[in-house]
Amino acid sequence: MIKIDNIEIDGFVFCAPMAGITNKVYRKIAKEFGASLTYTEMVSDKALVYKSDNTYKMMEIDEEEHPVAIQLFGGEEEFLVEATKIINKKSSADILDINMGCPVTKVIRSKAGSYWLKDLDSAYEKVKAIVEVSEKPVTVKLRLGWNKESINVVEMAKLMEKAGVKLICVHARTKNQYYSGYADYSYIKKVKEAVNIPVVGNGDIKSIDDAIRMKTETNCDAVMIGRGALGNPWLFKQIDHYFKTGERLDDPSIREKITLCLRHARELCELKGEEVGIKEMRSHACWYLKGQEGANNVKIMINKTNTYEELERLLNDYLEGVDR
Repeated sequence: MIKIDNIEIDGFVFCAPMAGITNKVYRKIAKEFGASLTYTEMVSDKALVYKSDNTYKMMEIDEEEHPVAIQLFGGEEEFLVEATKIINKKSSADILDINMGCPVTKVIRSKAGSYWLKDLDSAYEKVKAIVEVSEKPVTVKLRLGWNKESINVVEMAKLMEKAGVKLICVHARTKNQYYSGYADYSYIKKVKEAVNIPVVGNGDIKSIDDAIRMKTETNCDAVMIGRGALGNPWLFKQIDHYFKTGERLDDPSIREKITLCLRHARELCELKGEEVGIKEMRSHACWYLKGQEGANNVKIMINKTNTYEELERLLNDYLEGVDR
């Protein structure tokens, strides 16, 4: 059991916030398959202040999702504080998470995400201001530093705890690494030893053994999975179950994967309409088929689909061929 202020998290595996991915449909699947805490896609402080309809929709959370965190990004204290007040009133999320790790150029240009890693004092002041007005416990997700020559994650973690943050998640790469190379778990261990609040480890978890290694090497309180669970939400349950029981669950069959993929597609179409839903689902469908024998040609055709009916036919035809 992990406590984030007054919020109890019953589990060891979190679903990472991912732009364009962690909408309501994805979060519900992650929760059903073992994620003990999920995060919204990151929402922009200025988009909230300027009342963007799309951004307000991203804040929508269904009752069965709890506990869930809403992730905020921005660069200016004034807008961050005002956005926090809006979240207090408009969002039923249990936790407010601050994005201090996104390495995407567009985000960096707005002095948000990983940009905060360049100035510890400024980051401290902004987070402190957010904590002072937030009615929800505040957490942060950060990286090791701007580059390998300026790794400052331990110092940043101490300042975040001082500012009133209740949990820190560390993606064990620098901003300049983006998602390349390997995550350096040694720094998660250093952060865990430096603060008295829960620490979550993130980076390169694609299997039970990866999670075991992170937990063993860092003593982190929980692990967070992002890209490793795309097309494979069973990973949440496999890891959580192992940590709780020591038992390894079997991998899903291809039939189970396709069944869930089609359910995911139906629900995404219901949420966003068929045109947008299927376009977004193309990537997910390919992830569900990752590593499956003879799936490459199907993936090519999936990326040309425009309707749920087309996707269903392709996947069922593939499954029929596999089952022969």
